[in-house]
Amino acid sequence: MSYVPPEQRDRAEYRSGGEPEGKVAALAAWALYILSIPSANILVLVGLVVAYAARGTATGLAREHLDAQIRLFWSVFWWTVACWVAIAVSIVASIVLIGIPFLILFGIIWFLISVWFTVKSIFGLLNLLGDRAP
Repeated sequence: MSYVPPEQRDRAEYRSGGEPEGKVAALAAWALYILSIPSANILVLVGLVVAYAARGTATGLAREHLDAQIRLFWSVFWWTVACWVAIAVSIVASIVLIGIPFLILFGIIWFLISVWFTVKSIFGLLNLLGDRAP
């Protein structure tokens, strides 16, 4: 009996009608990420919990997607925190009218981070449905 790498085993399982371990959880997490904006970002936390819970048993492509979801959440989280700190500083500075342009700039950046997160989640879901890496 020869050694078959896990990635090839997962693909063979998928072709034979079985779902790779963790794929359903990865699909659910991408869907929850996409629905995060209409849910006031509550569902993104549920998606993060799903990704962390399923990551231990996931294999192959599903594991890659779950890892990508976790990385995406934390990168967006820290960029959002930085934006909110910058917005708070701009609000304080706007008392003397200097911070208003910065307030607008950081508000736009925060909006773009939210759009980027949603678009990245949509592409992640499409890649998972097409059996491609995230």
